[in-house]
Amino acid sequence: MGQHIGAYGVQDTLRSGFSSVKNELLPSHALELSEKNFQLNQDKMNFSTLRNIQGLHAPLKLQMEYRAARQIQRLPFLQSSHLALDTLKGNDESISFEDILNDPAQSEMVGEPHIMVEYKLGLM
Repeated sequence: MGQHIGAYGVQDTLRSGFSSVKNELLPSHALELSEKNFQLNQDKMNFSTLRNIQGLHAPLKLQMEYRAARQIQRLPFLQSSHLALDTLKGNDESISFEDILNDPAQSEMVGEPHIMVEYKLGLM
């Protein structure tokens, strides 16, 4: 969700959660940046290959489907699984690190449901 600045110039912890120093650190290893951008680089390569084989329409159609699948979410205070997006990308048949250790009950994004929905709808 990003860092939100409140009315008094301090971080709004209720909406954005606690600040993390880890997000502001530089990569500690040369491969860390490569691993962080792996999926993006993989998508670029797949779109380029798809464009060369099937033409310009194929990657554009696939990107529109990705964008539509990304917009399908639950309410802001509930964890969304993005099952449609995983199915489009082919990740629904593999078990990864996030599938086992990404328990929504242990999520740091817990807040007042009414406030989070009002903020998402722009009422606050």
